[in-house]
Amino acid sequence: MKSTKRVHEPAAPADQGPGISRRRLLGTAGAAGAAGLVVGGGAGAGVARAVGDGPTALTTVGSAHIPFEGARQAGIVEPAQAHGHLVAFDLAPGTDRKAAAAVLRRWSDAARTMTQPGNPEVTTPAAYDDQVAYDAGPSSLTVTFGFGRSFFGRTGLTAHLPEALAPLPDFAGDALDPKRSNGDLWVQIGADDALVAFHALRVIQKATGDAARVRWQMNGFNRAPGATAHPMTGRNLMGQIDGTNNPKPDDADFQQRIFVPEHAGGGAGSSASPAWMAGGSYAVVRRIRMLLDSWDHLSVARQEKVIGRRKSDGAPLSGGTEFTPVDLDKVGPDGALAIAGDAHIRVAAPASNGGAAMLRRAFSYHDGIGTDGAPDAGLLFVAWQADPVKGFVPVQRKLDGGDGLSRFLRHEASGLFAVPPGCGPGEYVGQALLEG
Repeated sequence: MKSTKRVHEPAAPADQGPGISRRRLLGTAGAAGAAGLVVGGGAGAGVARAVGDGPTALTTVGSAHIPFEGARQAGIVEPAQAHGHLVAFDLAPGTDRKAAAAVLRRWSDAARTMTQPGNPEVTTPAAYDDQVAYDAGPSSLTVTFGFGRSFFGRTGLTAHLPEALAPLPDFAGDALDPKRSNGDLWVQIGADDALVAFHALRVIQKATGDAARVRWQMNGFNRAPGATAHPMTGRNLMGQIDGTNNPKPDDADFQQRIFVPEHAGGGAGSSASPAWMAGGSYAVVRRIRMLLDSWDHLSVARQEKVIGRRKSDGAPLSGGTEFTPVDLDKVGPDGALAIAGDAHIRVAAPASNGGAAMLRRAFSYHDGIGTDGAPDAGLLFVAWQADPVKGFVPVQRKLDGGDGLSRFLRHEASGLFAVPPGCGPGEYVGQALLEG
């Protein structure tokens, strides 16, 4: 959200001419120094343009806008932004269904305002205004809300608890910290500007009031827009291209794999999700620490064998380019499988898991260097699916027992959240549950 007050620049000195302030001149000079040959032919052209014209954005990053309102919540199918915050809240004692509804309404109103395109500084509720991002555009901001299993018991809504929100099973490789797992409410924030993302986090926290307290928070990042010569699949902190085999929105079965069907109905004890979840999705959240020092001791060839893809371009070891379908039956000249039996892409492939699939939308994280000198870094894994029992659970069970990559990973936190569909004008996320 932006400031409710307009910010006026000081009058320009006489030798600068009308309309040029020191801040604007310095900003233009900086832009010209970085990109003058692209936008104006040189630094002089950049300054001349500022003298004659109104201010223009240096890039389109700030103006990029993802609507908050819609049939489905934003932050699921959109590419993960450069900066992200994941935060879970626990309701305060005595917070009932009505109070929880008030929180979701405030959150939705706040997100609706912060994601508006154009000049939102005159529409920001003053109560949430801290001026952190008042001069930035929405920067592809998305704010996504979900409910944990414990939310339903605390608010007297157990009759509406989805069967798909059953606790995730224990996995052999888990080393979970319960203080950084689960939660009554969950918020995912993403933006391509760090201040915009931080501002949204602060606004959500302030809008919560005394109704809930933060249980845990995790901060992540991805490659910045424009960092590569052309759009491409991102890399994780192991240096691997990550996300190539994600389900695509144009896949024939994408909707049924990722979103709860519109004909959903029933309540607790039903095999179907409740009607209030129709069009929603389930988010599995895992904090996965990468044992980078151990990984980096491997040769590139060995790393590629563990993953099953070339590190340079993400192409499968069975041949082709990044997006060539993996040939799990391909045999190399030595008679061995091109994709090793414990290679990550083999064990995780839908073909190895009865067709189970999920949409991964992750952020990397780095929380400093430990006392042992090893980085506390890895992946904030967020996976979306219509039913985690059919999506995440079977795949993770398979990975837990036979994935060569698991030796270099440690699952340190976990959560599962029901993410309801989106909302329209004047509505709030979760209204069908809280007022149904």
